[in-house]
Amino acid sequence: MDKKKVISWTLYDWANSAFATTVMAGFFPIFFEKYWSNPELVDESTFYLGLSNSVASLIVAAMAPFLGAISDTGSTKKKFLLTFAFLGILATSLLWFVEQGDWQLAAILYAVGCIGFSSGNVFYDSLLPSVAKKDELDLVSSLGFSIGYLGGGILFVVNIIMYENPEWFGIPDPATAIRLSFITVAIWWAVFSIPIFLFVPEKKNNDSSSFGEAVSLGLIQLKKTFKEIKKMKIIGTFLLSYWLYMDGVDTIIRMAVKVGSSLGFEASDMLLALIIVQFVAFPGGLVFNWFASKITPKNAVLVAIVFYTIGTGLAYFMTTTFHFFMLAGMIGLFQGGIQAISRSLFARLVPKGKEGEFFGFYNMLGKFSAVLGPILLGAVTLATGSVRMGLLSIVTLFIGGGLVLYRVDFDEGVRIANEYNG
Repeated sequence: MDKKKVISWTLYDWANSAFATTVMAGFFPIFFEKYWSNPELVDESTFYLGLSNSVASLIVAAMAPFLGAISDTGSTKKKFLLTFAFLGILATSLLWFVEQGDWQLAAILYAVGCIGFSSGNVFYDSLLPSVAKKDELDLVSSLGFSIGYLGGGILFVVNIIMYENPEWFGIPDPATAIRLSFITVAIWWAVFSIPIFLFVPEKKNNDSSSFGEAVSLGLIQLKKTFKEIKKMKIIGTFLLSYWLYMDGVDTIIRMAVKVGSSLGFEASDMLLALIIVQFVAFPGGLVFNWFASKITPKNAVLVAIVFYTIGTGLAYFMTTTFHFFMLAGMIGLFQGGIQAISRSLFARLVPKGKEGEFFGFYNMLGKFSAVLGPILLGAVTLATGSVRMGLLSIVTLFIGGGLVLYRVDFDEGVRIANEYNG
């Protein structure tokens, strides 16, 4: 294993996880409800936050396979990663300027930040085979997620200290501290992204096409990829299962704090729960890799789905902060693991030289899952007047994803990928 390449690759997870933690999961949902929108209309703000997540995810989902196909026509994965990382960093930093009550601008910038974050991950994921051999995929993928949870958690703790004790930093009030936290995320994301661009290699493609020609070739390749995935039914079945169960995972990541706020939990309790998730997920991801090596990666993901289903069902009944913290610990144990092992499972099924376009589809379905989940939670909440019912609706997605995953024959999928000749 080339440690320099692996560390440089995982540091991008360390970098952009600050956005996932401080912005997506932490401060933005609270600030959106309490500062940018009307705090008296909780169900309405839940719906609009879910809608923002869904719109951003829909845009990413529409672009992901197309961008992945283009990236395979030339050596452009790192260029696209740089472009979308810059977009996310810029949108995050601009949240500083959003005035109180201006929820529309806040939602737009948040959506743009999510587009930069998620689209960048298409190309980050597609670089995994460049830094890890087939027998290293589980370990390196798990290491990336674990390092990401640690990095995101460290900055999040700093941001919470700023929020709880603004006078220590010469900050006038907690609201200003939260707005400043968005600036720290942008800086963190920018600085720790540098190693992946300097030290992670990208397979050279002799195609010297212009960008316009690359777009045209990308469209042709995209049509071909659709046909290939239809022909390689094992990949298609896995992607369907991934779409369903990751719908639940992504919805919980993005909406948990908003749900907790709507149920009346204090902001400080919800932020502590997020810290629990981050620092349990750091060792949890590595332990889950060991666990997967003992019972097979597929079975490990099925176990994680079962616990997500149980945890989401139990969340319907939670009434105390102790319940909230217990569920946070359970989520932390499996969150990094299910993401990491899913990514490495898919990498096994991808034919050599097809990483960009196939990971484009992988991320497309991952983001389509984040289209359905938040809007489902928000719509059920709005229709029933109960956040608990909205949360309970997510259980169906875990059950569906687990049933489809159970049918996937990965040994046969690996054999087909190895024999692929284009």
